[in-house]
Amino acid sequence: MKLITTTVRSLLIAGLLTCSTAAQAQETWRVQQAWVSAHENFLAGDALQGRGSATRDEAIAAAYVASQFEGFGLTPAPGMTGYFQTAGVTRITPGGHAVLSAGGFTVAEGAGLTLYYSGGHDVTGRIAVAGADPAAMPASPVVLVPDMGAVPAGVWMGGAQSRGVRLLVLRETEALMRRAGGRTRTPVVLTESSDPSPGLEIAILSAEAFDRLAALDGSEAVLDLGEVVRTETPTTNAIGFLQGTDDSAGVLLVTAHLDHLGVRPDGVIMHGANDDASGVAAVLELARAMAAGERPRRSILFVCYGSEELGLLGSQYFAEHPPIPLDRIVANLEIEMIGQQDPNMPAGVMMMTGFDRSDFGPALKARGALIAPDLYPEQNFFERSDNYQLALQGIVAHTISGWAVTPTYHMADDTVANLNLPFMTAAIQSLVEPLRWLADGDFTPQWTANGRPTRD
Repeated sequence: MKLITTTVRSLLIAGLLTCSTAAQAQETWRVQQAWVSAHENFLAGDALQGRGSATRDEAIAAAYVASQFEGFGLTPAPGMTGYFQTAGVTRITPGGHAVLSAGGFTVAEGAGLTLYYSGGHDVTGRIAVAGADPAAMPASPVVLVPDMGAVPAGVWMGGAQSRGVRLLVLRETEALMRRAGGRTRTPVVLTESSDPSPGLEIAILSAEAFDRLAALDGSEAVLDLGEVVRTETPTTNAIGFLQGTDDSAGVLLVTAHLDHLGVRPDGVIMHGANDDASGVAAVLELARAMAAGERPRRSILFVCYGSEELGLLGSQYFAEHPPIPLDRIVANLEIEMIGQQDPNMPAGVMMMTGFDRSDFGPALKARGALIAPDLYPEQNFFERSDNYQLALQGIVAHTISGWAVTPTYHMADDTVANLNLPFMTAAIQSLVEPLRWLADGDFTPQWTANGRPTRD
């Protein structure tokens, strides 16, 4: 009788273990598309007016993220009393009365002159006309570009800055004017930082005005901006903390940026559903997934930055005022623009910027993350997202993106209607288990031999 009882007991235990294993398998976390859609519909809806950088709408987006963090069970970061980190930013705004003149010819803003980018500095210098190669740009204070060709505006800007150009003049095209959107881009700096040094001004001239100015090659030109106003507003980072079981194991940092371009002067809302409400939704869903399971070995900081669009200012402030020492941060995963799939990538796969700079990407990919190397290294995406502020501090930090060169980038049709929600949901899902593995293990990503960036 005793033998039968032992056998039955063994069978019962085996059955219970089998059921337990099956239950655990069934408990694998699943990201729900409805959750992703709900985040997007709020963050990229009309009510938030495009979440303009350092505006009340950005602050509302931060409040939404903070409330989600709290609801998931995350706490304020160590040393913080709440979920918000705020910083002052100073804007430089030309008064809209710029005038460019040379050799008796004058063109005014709104009458053939569009000020595309301004740091608030008047310019005086000799005119030179550039060729087709931005790397061979003349080292003259004022340079005219008759035809940008297929070279992105950012590359021309980089070429101009490297040659000491102070005024870059572009010939008007329909595509360029759409990109300008009727407003002047201006530098915005953290208020606690020093005022930016005289930099590059960029103007767009109508075809007629450009050709008349180009005919004055070698003459001295003067750009007079008129009145320039400086104003200060706050920007907000939303930060949630998941306490790990081992304080000596380090902290993971998972991030995205809250802000977008707000409302254009013509009243069009720049919703920013892909850039970067999609990344914010991913951070929220990864926070939900990690908080729902057993506490990980490593702690995790989930951060959504403000004012990325103004020059990575939210992440700059975070890097300069971290709630925990930076040397405790094991790695940073930034998520940006995962709402659409790049048709040049394998189906379902995202790209990671700077993939070959460290062993972080290969390790995540080996554990199921749907990521692959960056297809566009010439675009310097590694340096153009919030990860870069952390990478400059020595932290292994990369950004993952669905389609970095999507046609909706900084366009009015970056809306929820143009998102690929199934792709986006699957992309987030693919990060859950790799992140859990990283949080529960002792793998610490390392830079490759020449991977770590340095300040110029």
